[in-house]
This record gives sequence, structure tokens and C-alpha cells, in this order.
Amino acid sequence: MTDTEQRWPRGLYDHGEEPDPRFSLANERTFLAWIRTTLALLAGAAGVHAFDLDVTDALARSASTLLAVAGLAAALQAWVGWVRTERALREGRPLPSNAAGAVLVAAVAVTAAAMIVVGSTG
Repeated sequence: MTDTEQRWPRGLYDHGEEPDPRFSLANERTFLAWIRTTLALLAGAAGVHAFDLDVTDALARSASTLLAVAGLAAALQAWVGWVRTERALREGRPLPSNAAGAVLVAAVAVTAAAMIVVGSTG
């Protein structure tokens, strides 16, 4: 079995040329940063859910749900972004864009704004 046959996902590694390892390792670090973001969002969702905050139950549930969904989106972005970038590196194409960051910023900003507004009026 060759090295390419042992690597997963095979559909990725059987395309193009092997890129400079520094670029693949940088792509992996970006993947891990997205995973850390996922963990932080899920921890925030759990915290909003677990602690008795001075907000309505509906807001706490909504904020917790929004943060958890954002965490799920970050996890999916981690994988999809890693695969798309690795394939572009292997095929010598420009790196793909990433719109997921804007979606996550919006989710966190909406959650923070709602918590601030309700917290300042309560």
C-alpha cells in the first residue's frame, strides 16, 4: 500500500501534487483554530444554559441555542475549509474564500447585543 492509499480522506490526497509541508501544516493550524472556536462557542452555550443569569428564560434559551448552532457551523467550517484549502494547495489553485467567519461574527454579535440590552434593562 502506498502512502497516498493510507492517508484519509483518499479523495483529497489522490489529486494534484504534494504541496510544501509548511502550507499543509498552516492549513492544519487553521483547522485547529476553528475547532477551538467551536469549543468556545459550545462552552458559551452551556454557560448561558447552566447559569442563572438575570435574563428571561426565553432569551437564555435563544442565546444558548444560537451559540450552539454557531458552534456547529464552526465545526463544519473547520472540516470543509480544511478540505477546500488542501485541495487548492495540491492543485495549485488560488485559496478559497471563507464566508463562515461573517456568519459566526453575526451570531455572536446578535447574542451579545441581546444580552447587553436585556441586562441593562433588568
